[in-house]
Amino acid sequence: MRKPQNFQWSTISLGTCYYPEHWDKSLWADDLERMKAAGIRTIRIGEFAWSKVEPREGEFTYEFFDSFLEVACKAGMKVIFGTPTATPPAWLTEKYPEVLNCRMDGVKYRHGMRRHYNYNSPVYQKLSARIVEKFAGHYASHPSVIGWQIDNEINCEVDVFYSESDIVAFREYLKKKYGTLEKLNQELGMVFWNQEYTEWDEVYVPRTTIHDSSNPHLTLEYYRFVSESAISFCRMQSDIIRRYAKPGDFITTNGMFNHLDNHRMMDEALDVYTYDSYPNFAYCLEEDPIHSKGLNDRKWSNHLSRVRSVCPHFGIMEQQSGANGWNTRMEAPAPKPGQVTLWAMQSIAHGADFVSFFRWRTCTIGTEIYWHGILDYDNRDNRKLREIVGLNQTVQRMKDLAGAGYLASFGVLEDYDNLWDADVDVWHSRLEKASKKEIFAASQLNHTPMDYVALSDDTEYEELKKYPVLFYPHGLILTKRRAALLKMYVEKGGCLIVGARTGQKETHGRCVMEPMPGLLSELTGTVVEEFTFVGAVDGTVCMDWKGSKLDTGIFNDILENVDEDVKVLARYASNYYEGKPALTERTVGKGRVLHFGGTFTREAVAAMLQYTGILSPYHDQIELPAECELCVREKDEKKYLFVLNYSANEQTIVLKKEMTDIVSEAKVVGKMGLKGYGVAVLRL
Repeated sequence: MRKPQNFQWSTISLGTCYYPEHWDKSLWADDLERMKAAGIRTIRIGEFAWSKVEPREGEFTYEFFDSFLEVACKAGMKVIFGTPTATPPAWLTEKYPEVLNCRMDGVKYRHGMRRHYNYNSPVYQKLSARIVEKFAGHYASHPSVIGWQIDNEINCEVDVFYSESDIVAFREYLKKKYGTLEKLNQELGMVFWNQEYTEWDEVYVPRTTIHDSSNPHLTLEYYRFVSESAISFCRMQSDIIRRYAKPGDFITTNGMFNHLDNHRMMDEALDVYTYDSYPNFAYCLEEDPIHSKGLNDRKWSNHLSRVRSVCPHFGIMEQQSGANGWNTRMEAPAPKPGQVTLWAMQSIAHGADFVSFFRWRTCTIGTEIYWHGILDYDNRDNRKLREIVGLNQTVQRMKDLAGAGYLASFGVLEDYDNLWDADVDVWHSRLEKASKKEIFAASQLNHTPMDYVALSDDTEYEELKKYPVLFYPHGLILTKRRAALLKMYVEKGGCLIVGARTGQKETHGRCVMEPMPGLLSELTGTVVEEFTFVGAVDGTVCMDWKGSKLDTGIFNDILENVDEDVKVLARYASNYYEGKPALTERTVGKGRVLHFGGTFTREAVAAMLQYTGILSPYHDQIELPAECELCVREKDEKKYLFVLNYSANEQTIVLKKEMTDIVSEAKVVGKMGLKGYGVAVLRL
């Protein structure tokens, strides 16, 4: 069972990221006053400033941030302090090269970028613990400091680690988990291609091979090891900070990134979770905005839904405020007028109660000279700043909405075993990406809000029961505990929808020698007779459901009923398995389970949502065009409908019941125009 989060913001508020080390001291006071005038009351500092406190090994000075905090205190500005471990200083990496991460071929990543260290170097752990203790011991008592960010974007840039320290730590991890080489060889299938180990010194993290293809079961275990290493590094810092933090001050980190169990990190090390939201990535010059068929920046609603799974009432530590880009990559256009506000409100609509913009002013030096802030190099007021002022006026009118829950009509189950297995297994990855994208698209385009729901062996029924429908798209890896939980969910009245390849593997990623859906076969009353990718020569393979032809995606399991009470809802309409079951339904207890043989497409998902009675749940209250997203938050039995227009053109929405526009406090009903990139917040 998940632990409740330890901290929530009491009001919705705005902040920004500020780097006093980048600017002359003469700018500090004016910057903070301009922030306050725009409605910004909180800043994040320090996460890349190790040398400002320890310029040489063992030499500590606090003058720089003491001076800045004095200015912040006079301005009444609240401060979130970052620990500086994401960028070890030059003196450290030069003297202790063992702290550096490596490429798979063993070449070290050198000083000059960021996140060039590894979590498992004993030297780096010792020096990191010391600098965190110095930061916290000196600054935590300051009245302006209200919270701490650990490191910066853990597992960003790189989420794999190949240093000598990681090799040593990985061996110890495997020894602790498996005990003997005989058990490791057996459970991870090392007999394949003569990979069995006879000495622990023969075991390595994945290394350069032909096609960079390593044993998939060992690689899956390695990703679990990477997660353990990152969580341990985060928890070490959190434990230190807790010894010094004032009552009520929070500990967070900003994410989320791969090969990291963010749910465990939240539960074990953090008080609240924060995310870095950059929807403008959708418009980078290397992207194809046409390919996503209008969902572009709405993909960040998908990301925010995952964040909400980790922490229901989260914050945004870095919110898009200008064009993104380094001098080496990620070139992108500037946000259009209205998009900065739209994207901030997108975060709030999905559950963010604190939104901090990256950054206050565009940096004039370094790699991120094109990662634009609220202000540009010239430091003049501009339209982005005016948008922040206008946004703050809206936030002030809705500030008491903090803590409101997000209302989802259905859930999508996710677990780290399958997410990481999809990183190992390209068959799995292709299915996973296709189905998740299409389920999200169906949710968005049909205005049926969704949640991601974490599934683990610790998940309990109470965490699932609020969802009338749960999708488990491609649960290749299943455990008996999770299968039993899903059976309980169905028996007690839930509707479970599973897709192709369900139950193919056990926890090490080994294929089981029983028909799919494996451990769920008793629940579904079906088995998979045969399976295949849909090839280019096959064209689109559809299923016939109530006279409608619905695309079954890129992969098809051909189903076979094994229980008489299984109902065939749809059959394949082409290919060599034409006429075979594609979608079945079985009633179990008070609920039902649908077994879909395909990968999910938006049309098929919409049909399933319609069939289960949850499609477009607010259609009696509001009618929206596809260009708009609907999010619903609830507090004190009042519903707040966020309508976000991602189009440059004005859209017409129709209110079928009288509502209150919380910005104007006016009563509204009937047709309502929503300008391009506009947002409406309506109280129902």
